[in-house]
Amino acid sequence: MDQHIAEAIGRPDLIRLDDRLVCLRFETMKAVSALAAVRHLLDTGAVRRGDTLLDSSSGIYAYALALACHRYGMRCHIVGSTTVDGTLRTQLAVLGATLEQMEPCSDLGLDQKRRVERIHEILAEHPEYHWMRQYHDEVHYLGYRAIAERIREATGGGTGGGAGGDAAGLTIVGGVGSGASTGALARYLREPAGGGPADAAPADVELVGVQPYGSLTFGAEHVSDPEIIIAGIGSSIPFGNVSHELYDTLHWISFDAALAGSVDLLRRHAVFAGLSTGAGYLAARHERERAPERTVLFIAADTGHRYVDTVYARHREAAPIKDLAPREIRDQSGLALPWSRMRWNRAPATPAVRGAGRQG
Repeated sequence: MDQHIAEAIGRPDLIRLDDRLVCLRFETMKAVSALAAVRHLLDTGAVRRGDTLLDSSSGIYAYALALACHRYGMRCHIVGSTTVDGTLRTQLAVLGATLEQMEPCSDLGLDQKRRVERIHEILAEHPEYHWMRQYHDEVHYLGYRAIAERIREATGGGTGGGAGGDAAGLTIVGGVGSGASTGALARYLREPAGGGPADAAPADVELVGVQPYGSLTFGAEHVSDPEIIIAGIGSSIPFGNVSHELYDTLHWISFDAALAGSVDLLRRHAVFAGLSTGAGYLAARHERERAPERTVLFIAADTGHRYVDTVYARHREAAPIKDLAPREIRDQSGLALPWSRMRWNRAPATPAVRGAGRQG
């Protein structure tokens, strides 16, 4: 039996949509990383009960950290994006979290930069606060180990040993964002299963990252989306938690294409999820078609409730997904809306991005 609602919220469902397409569906994915991170910080003495934990968020992590603080008797201070909606503001207030929300801004890149600047101002005033640094501290990887083991048990995890007799190859698809969820799942699934020998053959696990246009994480800052940047899966500043060398393939997907994916996922499979999930679903379907022998698992990070007015109310505008296909490119100079795909081949980040990502 769970001891706190955060534990239940963070436990995902594994849903087989067809014989080779699996959805890893969360109610609130970042509850997993926030709970494990706070527990680790308490266990190691980095923080104590009653301390204030501080971070910046576009929405999902704010709720997750507030839940973790409620679970462990901590105070929570969030510097929130302009995208934090009224429902979340109310939840945070009732949970006892303090929210400072940025003023409305049409440029999410500027919004992100202002939030980080405000974090530094708060730390100067309150050096006793602990900055969680969800974008840069690998403590946020820890919570995904148990989920990786569950995926391995259900699908074989790229080793061919799944309960359903799955093929050896496993492809993980998800929004890159801070890098913690996709990076952690790939890292843990590529490790020898069950503490096996270190020289065992690595599991056949490929990692596909999904990005919005305008995100600099993988070099698309020069291409803007006329609608919006999909919050949470891209970045206008470097993130230290993104391990570029873990990724095999990248998809850049526009708002309109992601909207079509979200609507199709609900219509075809009755999965009601957020906009980043619609983008991941499109990418996952494409990867499954390219390699039908592999099992493809995509991450649904949250439910669709935040997107009722901005996405689902526009369902009649959604393009049929059979009419959508990515433009195959060799490098970022070929990026074009609404959808581009590029092999990354586990290349490292450029020195500029890697160095800047370790700051702040």
